[in-house]
Amino acid sequence: TWAVPCEAVVSTQSTGGRNEYIDTLKSLGDKYKKRKFGWVWSFAGEQDKLQESLEIGGAGYPALAALNIKKNAVLHHRGGFSKDSINEFLQYVIAGRIAPSVLRKDVPKLRKATPWDGLDGQMPEEEDYSDLDDMELEDLDAVKTEL
Repeated sequence: TWAVPCEAVVSTQSTGGRNEYIDTLKSLGDKYKKRKFGWVWSFAGEQDKLQESLEIGGAGYPALAALNIKKNAVLHHRGGFSKDSINEFLQYVIAGRIAPSVLRKDVPKLRKATPWDGLDGQMPEEEDYSDLDDMELEDLDAVKTEL
């Protein structure tokens, strides 16, 4: 049985964008429910050990992979995160038209995740460097050093 773990960036992604991704996965989950795929959705970094073991993330988000623990195999989705692209990927998984990679690390147990509050993420606060204008710097032309 293939599981389909998915990671997505939520800190800078708008609520509408995240909901669109989740709706896409729900729609495909309904389409493939007879296939007994397991689905996992997490935001980037929340399940870092899983990301590491599946070798996903880091090269862009959202990321999608199909995992078969019994076969110790993983398939990476390389296309866009659209319904058509993911549907095509799942068709290839079912038909065996993609060569799986061997899992190089054990798949860890999932950590308890913080539920998404449904709101937009907050950008990190930037440092205020306005007070640097008040600093007196030495005139580099006036300072001569020999090498």
